[in-house]
Amino acid sequence: MPRVLSDERRDLVRAIADFCRRECGTKEQRDKLTANGQVQHNQKLYEKMAELGWLGIAVPEEYGGAGLGMTDLCLFLRETSYGLAPISGFGTTVIAAAAYEKFGTEEQKRTVLEGVVGGRVEAISMSEPGAGSDVAALNCRAARTDGGYLVNGQKTWCSNAHIADHVLLIARTEPGASKHDGLTQFLVPTDADGLQIRGIDTMGGKEVNDLYFTDCFVPDSAVVGVPGQGWTQLMAGLNLERMILAALMLGVARRAFDDTLAYVRQREQFGRPIGSFQALKHRIADMATELQCAELLLDDVAAAIDAEPDRVFAREASMAKLKCTELAKHITLEGVQMMGGYGYTTEYGMEALLRSTIASTVYGGTSEIQREIIGRTYGL
Repeated sequence: MPRVLSDERRDLVRAIADFCRRECGTKEQRDKLTANGQVQHNQKLYEKMAELGWLGIAVPEEYGGAGLGMTDLCLFLRETSYGLAPISGFGTTVIAAAAYEKFGTEEQKRTVLEGVVGGRVEAISMSEPGAGSDVAALNCRAARTDGGYLVNGQKTWCSNAHIADHVLLIARTEPGASKHDGLTQFLVPTDADGLQIRGIDTMGGKEVNDLYFTDCFVPDSAVVGVPGQGWTQLMAGLNLERMILAALMLGVARRAFDDTLAYVRQREQFGRPIGSFQALKHRIADMATELQCAELLLDDVAAAIDAEPDRVFAREASMAKLKCTELAKHITLEGVQMMGGYGYTTEYGMEALLRSTIASTVYGGTSEIQREIIGRTYGL
């Protein structure tokens, strides 16, 4: 976290840490909250955080939030992920809420942002079976009809749609336009007629979904922003999405490091703690150094975004996402290796941390896409 915290931020971090220790600090508590690791979001715990005012940390004050910036949001994400709080719905909620805040009507803002503060979950749907890294190649259609649009098509990998109140849908409204033009964003209730949500089982449990739209009617009032400008609006949220994922995985990386360090300090072989052997001691030193670098990078980018909130930091946000997610995967793999057979057991929890990091280098723009974006900013 930032080297120097204000009293308010220090109090926030301590409060979150205390909450996580109390509510989900033991494996038994987490197993109960997550159905033995199969569910990544516990709504009752989430609503407790809402009562404390934390879920509205980035929501403007006029909608009941705290109106804080990227640095504070990253602190919250890092501390809750370090504490293993099962609130996976928060990340997509913040991403969707920011889009409504920037481009939505006043009615949409009241509906969504006040709901976020109260503990409601939101989702965003971009990917399709044929449009993953190339998101703009999407084919889900929203055709004009009296008073609105009829949506037809399939979406996939939609995180948290099964627990969300609404899905922020990106669909093609002008099929004859170039692939980056003619896209529109819609607010779609998850209980809308013509929308079917089917969960996808993954190694990380139940979190992502297929969405099937069959003549799903959405009224004109459901359009978010300007019709046909969905791609431009989507690009405006890239800072936020990448920083959220970076902060979440940095928290996981720090947790994996601390758990590994505790293990190699107390585990003895050949008459001494295994951490005293050079092979492990040097790996711990490398991991600690890389963690420090990642924390400084994230803090610096967050501060820059707070200073210029309307600027897109394409290079820097991609660097933060790339560094933090790849590092989290590396540290959890190292943790499994250093813990030997115990790293593979569910009892010690390192395998769960590993599973949570593997997908992080894929979703929200793969590591390869992040490198491509960074390279382009250097004119390559």
